[in-house]
Amino acid sequence: MDPATIGSGDVLVLRALGLGDTLTAVAPLRGVRRMLPGHRIVLAAPEPLGSWMAELGVVDGVLPQSGLVPLPPVRGGHVAVNLHGRGPRSHELLLASGPERLVGFAAPEARHPGPAWRRDEHEVHRWCRLLSEAGGPCGPEDLLLRPHRPAPAGAPVIIHPGAASGSRRWPAARWREVARALVADGHRVVVTGSPAESELAAAVVDGVDGAEDRCGTLSLAGLAAAVGDSAAVLSTDTGVAHVATALAVRSVVLFGPTPPAWWGPAVDPGLHTVLWHGDPSAPAWGDPHAAELDERLAAVTPDEVLAAARTQLAAARP
Repeated sequence: MDPATIGSGDVLVLRALGLGDTLTAVAPLRGVRRMLPGHRIVLAAPEPLGSWMAELGVVDGVLPQSGLVPLPPVRGGHVAVNLHGRGPRSHELLLASGPERLVGFAAPEARHPGPAWRRDEHEVHRWCRLLSEAGGPCGPEDLLLRPHRPAPAGAPVIIHPGAASGSRRWPAARWREVARALVADGHRVVVTGSPAESELAAAVVDGVDGAEDRCGTLSLAGLAAAVGDSAAVLSTDTGVAHVATALAVRSVVLFGPTPPAWWGPAVDPGLHTVLWHGDPSAPAWGDPHAAELDERLAAVTPDEVLAAARTQLAAARP
């Protein structure tokens, strides 16, 4: 959209992050709609993600934005909402656009008052708290893009082995063991991923007759459709896990450096199984951006994943 048209009567929301980040923002975005029902909501986010949110009706327009680079000039007089971070940089970026009001967490460095940021808080609860205190009530139930639907007969199990960093990437050999066992159980297995993950996907399906490699063949909408039509999704803590949550599709999610209390499924606990070998009381955990496999994720075994997947798949049978 033309940034010069953004002004009074608009809400400019910053969330210039990845797929999982965008989906965890659906609930607070619904809070924005309730806070200002007559306003146009413009999401500053990576173009494919923002356009998908617009197609779904969660927002009304997208301003392509990747990370904390300066926003293009806008008319000003709008309401700005910072769903990107605690500030000060993200606050300063939005304040430079000339809003009449900024909704965001307290950031003294940016001279902005607001609710206090809490480190030990689930991502969805955090942003819903911000919007609720600003006058836009919302909660985890607002994450859902549709209600749960029973999987159709013969629906595949999706294995999504990739992640943005090595610390959150479970070994391909272990995924292959899981895929082989599920095929032996009589399930169709589909492996998904980005084009950059084609080597990883190929390693997962190698020697597993009946496992289909669809890595690099699906658009964002295509991936969402595949997840929506699946019996279950198996992945680590990455974007596709949040797609399963949003579409109320059964899932098994493997966690490593980040505790599920911060980023795990926030709704439908019966549909989602979380596997984590971390200590919830520890003062710190691993680095989600590190290159090496996190020790907590490494501790998850194929037998655990298979048991969890079989339990979810059994519950899905009529």
